This record gives sequence, C-alpha cells and structure tokens, in this order.
Amino acid sequence: MTTEPFDPSRIGRGLAFAAAVDDLAAALDRSNSVVVSAPPGTGKTTLVPPVIADRVPGRVIVTQPRRVAARAAARRLAQLDGTPLGSRVGFTVRGERQVGPSTRIEFVTAGVLLRRLLDDPGLDGVGAVIIDEVHERALETDLLIGLLGEVRELRDDLVLVAMSATLDAERFATVLGSDAAPAPIVTQSVPAHPLEVRWAPSPTPRLDERGVTWAFLDHVASTAVIAHRALVRTDPTADALVFAPGAREVAEIARRIRGLASEFDVRELHGQIPAAEQDAVIGGRSPGTPARIIVSTSLAESSLTVPGVRLVVDTCLSRAPQRDAGRGMSGLVTGPTPRASAIQRSGRATRQGPGIVVRCVDERTFAAAPTHPAPEIQAADLTDAALLLACWGAPGGVGLRLVDPLPSASLSDALSVLRGLGSIDADGRATDEGRALARIPTDPRLARALLLGGALVGGRTAAEVIALLSSDLRVADGDAAGTLTALRSGRSPDARRWEQEVRRLERFTASKGTTRGSSDQVGLVIALAFPDWIARRVDHSAHGATFLLASGTRAGITGPLAGAEWLAVADVTRAQGRAAAGTGAIIRSAAVLSESEAEQAATHLVTDRVEAQFVDGRVVARRERRIGAIVRSSVPVRVQADDGGRTAARRALEEQGLGVFPWSEAADGLRRRLALLHRELGSPWPDVSDAALLGTLDSWLGPELSALASGTPASRIDLAPALRRVLPWPAAVDLDTLAPERLEVPSGSRVRLSYPPIDDPVARPVVAVKLQECFGWAETPRLVGGRVPALFHLLSPAGHPLAVTDDLASFWAGPYAQVRAEMRGRYPKHPWPEDPWSHVPTKHTTRRAALG
Repeated sequence: MTTEPFDPSRIGRGLAFAAAVDDLAAALDRSNSVVVSAPPGTGKTTLVPPVIADRVPGRVIVTQPRRVAARAAARRLAQLDGTPLGSRVGFTVRGERQVGPSTRIEFVTAGVLLRRLLDDPGLDGVGAVIIDEVHERALETDLLIGLLGEVRELRDDLVLVAMSATLDAERFATVLGSDAAPAPIVTQSVPAHPLEVRWAPSPTPRLDERGVTWAFLDHVASTAVIAHRALVRTDPTADALVFAPGAREVAEIARRIRGLASEFDVRELHGQIPAAEQDAVIGGRSPGTPARIIVSTSLAESSLTVPGVRLVVDTCLSRAPQRDAGRGMSGLVTGPTPRASAIQRSGRATRQGPGIVVRCVDERTFAAAPTHPAPEIQAADLTDAALLLACWGAPGGVGLRLVDPLPSASLSDALSVLRGLGSIDADGRATDEGRALARIPTDPRLARALLLGGALVGGRTAAEVIALLSSDLRVADGDAAGTLTALRSGRSPDARRWEQEVRRLERFTASKGTTRGSSDQVGLVIALAFPDWIARRVDHSAHGATFLLASGTRAGITGPLAGAEWLAVADVTRAQGRAAAGTGAIIRSAAVLSESEAEQAATHLVTDRVEAQFVDGRVVARRERRIGAIVRSSVPVRVQADDGGRTAARRALEEQGLGVFPWSEAADGLRRRLALLHRELGSPWPDVSDAALLGTLDSWLGPELSALASGTPASRIDLAPALRRVLPWPAAVDLDTLAPERLEVPSGSRVRLSYPPIDDPVARPVVAVKLQECFGWAETPRLVGGRVPALFHLLSPAGHPLAVTDDLASFWAGPYAQVRAEMRGRYPKHPWPEDPWSHVPTKHTTRRAALG
C-alpha cells in the first residue's frame, strides 16, 4: 500500500471546511473520537477523510447511508486526488466494489461495514472509521456507533469520527466520548447564499385515503415548470430539483413535466433506477445541453450534491416507516416532511449561489409539520438488527453505548421472529444457524428462504425470488410472480440490476445451476421467508378481497390475486382506502400458494388439536386444524374434562365472572353471610369477593369446574356446596351463631335475615317482619358477636313497610303512636294496642289470636 500522503490543501480548494482543518487536527491531538458538525455543502465528506488518512496508519473507512452517496463521494475524492477510482480511493456497496490493494480511503454503506464487523470484529488494518450523516438517524448508522464504541475499548488506536449536518452534535459527542468527557466537536459554518422562499399551496388535498392524490401531482408538475421557465430566462445554467415522497410519485411527476415542457431534460433520481443513471444525474450537465429538472426522493436531501441546482420545488411530503404495534408490522407511511428535513432540501438550491425554494403548501401547514424526523430505530423492523447484535454478543444492545435504546415492543417482536427461525437460543445468543444467516447480506427471513428454498426449488429460482423481495422494486398489482416473469424476460427496466443481485445471492445457495423453476414456486419461497404472513381468503367482493394472515392480522388486496384462496405475502403494510377492505392493512406483494405448500413452509405453525370454547353457558369443543390463526378445518367433537375444557371454563370465568352461574337463594345467602363475617372479623373468615374466588378456583370449585369442563351447562351447577368448601374449620361451627340464617322473633316465627350485598361495606342485615310480631321486644338483636345491630323493617299486615329502626325500645316509646293512629282504621282486624309493651306478640288477627 502506498504511503504517499494526500494533499488536503489542493483537495479542499474552494471548500468551506478547509478553514476547519487545523481545528480538526487539534481535536485529533486530544482525542481519538471527534464529532464534526458542518452544514451540507461545506465539503466535510470530501476533505475530512484525506486529513484523517494522513494521520493514521491503515485504511480509512467512510460510511454513507446510501449506495449512490458512497459511489459519488468516492468518485469525487478520487477525481480531486487525481487518481483512478479504485486505487487510493475506492468504494464498496451491495453488489459493486472498486477497491485495490493500495486503497487508503474506502467509502462503504453502513450495512457493508456492519457485516464486515461480524467477520473481523477488530477491523484489522483499519486505522479510522468516519460515520457520515449521523443526523439522519438511520438504524444501521446508530448500530455502528454502538458497535464501534466497543471496538475502541479493545483498540484505543482506532480513530472514530462522526459527521453531522445539523446542530445535534452534543448528543453524538456524549455517546462517542468517555465517561469522563464527551468527544470534542469541530464546527464549521459557511456564509449562506440568499434563499428566496415561495409558497404555492395546492387548491386540492395532497393526500387522501389512497395516498398522494393525482391532482396534487399535477399541481407540483405545473408549479415546477412555471418556476423553472421563469428562472432559466435569467440564468440558463440553472437546474431545478423537485422533491417527492417516493419512487411512484417521482415517476408520475416526471411524466407530467415531460408532457408540459419538452424543452427541459427531465431526470429521475431514486433508489430503483440503475446506478449508472443515478451517477449521471449527480455528475451534472454538460455545457450547451438543455436545463434539467431532476425529480428525486429524499435521496438528494442531504448526502448528495446535485450540481447546478438553483431551484427546489418541495412537495413537503415524506415517506417514513411507522410501526403498527397491534398488527406487529412496520410500513412506509406518507406524511408531512419534518421542518428540519425541508430546510435541508431547500439548502440544495443555495449550495453554489443564490436560490429559490417553492413549497407546495401554505405557511400554516408548513409550521404544523414535525420539527425533526423520528429516528429510524423507533419504527423500523428490528429483526436484522437484533440478529446482528446477538452475533456480536450484545443481545438487545445490552451494554452498548447507543444513541437511543432499541424499543422494547419492536425488539420483542424481532426476537420472537429470530427464535422461530432458530437463529437465537433461549438466552438470546446467536446459534450456528443464526450466524450463517447473518453472513448473508439480506434480512434473516430472506436468508432463511434462500437457503431452504434453494434445496426445494433450486438455487437459481430461490435467488431470483429473494433478489426481488430484497430490492426496492415496485411489484405491479401486488403480483410478485408476474413481476418476476417480467424481470426474467428482460422487459422490465430493472432487469439488469435485478440480475446482478440474483448472481450475488446465488453464491450463498448450496444448490447451484441455472434451471429456473416455474412461477408457481414463487409462493413457496416467499412463504419460507414469511410463514407468519401466509394468508387465506376470508371475504371477497367487487372491491377486492380480505385475507387472514397466520399472524392473526387481516389485510386487503385488489387486482388479480384477489381471487386466490391462499397467498404467500411478502409485503403487508398499514394503509387506508378501498384496497385495505376495512382492515387497516394492505397486501402490496404476494404470490399464489397451495395449501400443501403453506403447510410445508410453516411446519412450526401447523396445529391439529381440540379447541374448547364457552358458548351460551356451556363448554363446547371442536377439532381444529390451523396454520397459526388460519383455521383450515373445524368439526365438533365431544367435550372432555381435560386441560382444554378446563382452560375454556377458566377463560369464561375470568372474562365473564361468576355471573355465568345462576346463584341459588342458598348459595347467595351463604356468600352474603360469609362476606359480613369477613368484613367484621377478618381472618379466618374468607374473602368471598369475585376477585378472591376467581383467584382460588381449584380450592373451592374443583368438582364444579370439572363438570363445567365436561359440558354440563352452567345453569345446572349449584354453588352452595362449593361455597361450603371455603368455610374455615373449626371456626365454621360458629357460623349460625354469628350470622344466623333465621332469627326467632317474640311471636315465635323464625324470620329469614336478609344479609347485605357482598360489595356494600356499610349495609347491615335486615329483618323484615310484621310489627305485631314484635310487641314487647325492647332490645334490638345484635349479630356477629354483638358487633352488628340488625336493621328492622317493620311491616303492615299486608306486608308494606311502616318503619325502619335499629332501636326497638325507642320505636315503641315514640313513633309507634303515630303508626297506630294511621293504621288501626286501615287494619281493624289486627291488634293496635295503646301499650305495645304488654300486648302478646302475634302473627294473627285479633279474633284468631283470641281463639288461641
């Protein structure tokens, strides 16, 4: 490897960051960890790597969040260095590599470096790692910061630099620094060229239930054409950059602009176009060629410089992952662009001079947008990240200095997937199978399907399907098999890029050869990757179909696959509109699957068992064959008092409470008496509330629970015998003394006591008795060992209440006289003596009492 130094003064000529080179050198003298904070366009990506390379032995690795940015940065630095690309300066991205033995600076994507770390945790031969664009908070970049922090604990000579284009440098300095002090921060500002901000709100909504509206795309296209025509009249060298949320919108806006303005060279820039076309856009335009309008996704937001741009037209829409915890899925959702990102976009127009930004919203809508984009770690699928961390020896990121911890719910879902793949053990450590999957540069589920599918359908077919699924290619009408057919025929413009990915993936399969399987086998490979998303149709209408996934989620689909019985789903995401069929989710990529293939791909989800349920007051059972949540067949069978029946009975009691039983008078009365004793005396008298009884079912309801589990209707089960099992012996012998069922009154009658409801903490037992049966009774009876006075409801001969008292002596001495005056005329056949103390208590009329 050559040791000839770079020439930062020549490379940095005209770059604003050249003024900060001395500050960077001073920071590196103090610390091996540095944070560089400078706005886009200052030249930090071009100048920092050669400065570092001249200070450290070994190679300098520079990460970029996107492949196109890695290639562009390497090409520009090599050009400024005056050396061929791939010699002193090179790059490695997925599917493409230009690096030689003399390479000192290598630009890579974050994903490439993550997998390189698994093979070489010490980064042998690497003197420094520069992590660029950390402010974008890409998941892989966040993981790199954590892993490289551990590498530096073993290698204190390794230089680690994080570069940010925004003002959140202090946060990264804390993470990259030590416990004693944060990493030093090197900042560089640049005098801003004037930016004229214009507002061009659309007269129609930007979004509806189906996504971005066609009318809004029309508005964006016409706005771009009008603004650019006006600009090129005064500056023919100016190009325009239009920001759209996704590749679909990029293509539609570009098509509309071509129809409106043939004088412009309209280019598209997004991850789905071939690398050569991406590089051509970034390379600028030649003198004398038409002015360009470049329609781009967020790809051009911060990590790329598109030369010549003086006008930015911004939809102020972005597409970002958003997690649906209820369905256990993450999907790309279109919404307002965060203001920080919109400012980054507008900065594209002023990198090389004064510029204009036209925002296709009004000022109020812009102000209502989120301030900053959410870190990808908060919404992304963490399966790949969790496997990488398990292979690293830090399951769940425990012990790593991460910018943000992994969200617990998403991490739990990811670990569940990995356990289903056999990739991690019970302690979360990577298994041999997991390490094998981690070394295949794709999602672990796709890696598994590549290996297993290669053995079933051939390595070529498996690689073709996985190349389609792992790319960002659009699947027309959600039909993965149809898209694959177009790619195989070469009709698709993405065929060449896809073919390169196929050849790369095929190297990892054990089954080689070029024999292609039929399109019918696409579903099997997809199902091997996503067994939880095997789906069966449950509803079909003119507007589409609803499918139930093995995971339990329902999702809608329209188009040719709506008529299929079974589908292997590769992409399902949150959505609204007719296609979602009221489910809140939509299938975006799938292939037809047979039931036998579904069973073959999801053996761990296949069950054949008796399921018991509580229906209309009794336990019923059915034998069900399922794939996850999908019921393949269900037939009634005789209920058995086994675990299934008991589980169903328990579940019914937990959900519906003890009200499933018809409480007899004896059972309800005994429960009320016990509740009063527990309230007044406590232990050993038991708590008989619903919560307490439901928590101790086996100790008091065992035989009845077995009967219920065997199919006996709840209406035929008496709880009185069961409640007697909770009586505390030997204290239970005092039950009738402390809380008698009946009370003998002076007339000789034994009147039933009405005990208070179990959930009333102040009510007292009630004795409802005819007034005449209590003549001469002075002392009110007290229950529970004298603690609780009974409450008397004194009744008329017809059973109507006349008075309520817990002090009989006071009643006879006072209120009785008024009651006598009002009632003696109404009930003349019954005794109403002036002196109730001396009259014989009776339950009969005066005449019958006299007859004796």
